[in-house]
Amino acid sequence: MIDPALLPVVVFAGLLGLVIGSFLNVVISRVPAGVPLTRESRCPQCGTPVRPWQNVPVISWLFLRGKCAGCTARISPRYPLVELATGVAFAGVVWAFADAFRLASLAQRPDAADWWALAVIVVAYLYFAAISIALTLIDLDTHRLPNAIVLPSYIVVGILFTIACVLGAPWEALLRAAIGAAILYAFYFILRLVRPAGMGGGDVKLAGVVGLVLAWLGWGPLIVGAFAAFVLGGVFGIALLLARRAGRKTAIPFGPWMIAGAWVGIIAGESLARGYLGLLVTA
Repeated sequence: MIDPALLPVVVFAGLLGLVIGSFLNVVISRVPAGVPLTRESRCPQCGTPVRPWQNVPVISWLFLRGKCAGCTARISPRYPLVELATGVAFAGVVWAFADAFRLASLAQRPDAADWWALAVIVVAYLYFAAISIALTLIDLDTHRLPNAIVLPSYIVVGILFTIACVLGAPWEALLRAAIGAAILYAFYFILRLVRPAGMGGGDVKLAGVVGLVLAWLGWGPLIVGAFAAFVLGGVFGIALLLARRAGRKTAIPFGPWMIAGAWVGIIAGESLARGYLGLLVTA
């Protein structure tokens, strides 16, 4: 049960996610095309600038009935859906860390440093949630995972985790995260060497970021998250083959499944790992 005192924080995170989701729509459309993010938003059909009141997450799309105010050209429903998904994801991340806040579990003492350290960790996972949505849609659209998003993520997440350690989080978690990033990167690098056609360079680079956020939580989440990516991707591939929507040589972007697997590891990795080890012990 979530602490009622944290409910306003969860709501705020959701609202913040809606705003970030609006920005992610810009990232998703412009980064793969090499268009500057600072360029004024305009209707691609008539060139009419998007006014501030027309850029309110979800509400503007509903008010405009999914059409441009200038030429009535259709605006894809993906825009409000991305905003909603980001809002739900942000609220979900804060909700998932609610028990950690309640227990102040980083150092087993409820001092201010622990709370600030937890807050910084939550920011790291909110960032990962944002790039998860952006990279998933970009990979589905273009079969690419842009360096402009993936590579800075090492720095952003690494700095946030380091700040958390300075504030009171265990330094061994940072060391484990760095080792996890190196292990998963090396694993995907070897897969690419063995079968270049089956693994892209962007997948290899993303693997390090995934290893970073998973191993910070523990070895169990790292193993579960890495394994889940192949299970989910494999099931999807088999489903496409059975539905005759793809052949054996059809290129299927793997980045979305790496990200989905990562979130399985983040949300349930520790409990799944403990459950599996329990089965081994009782077997």
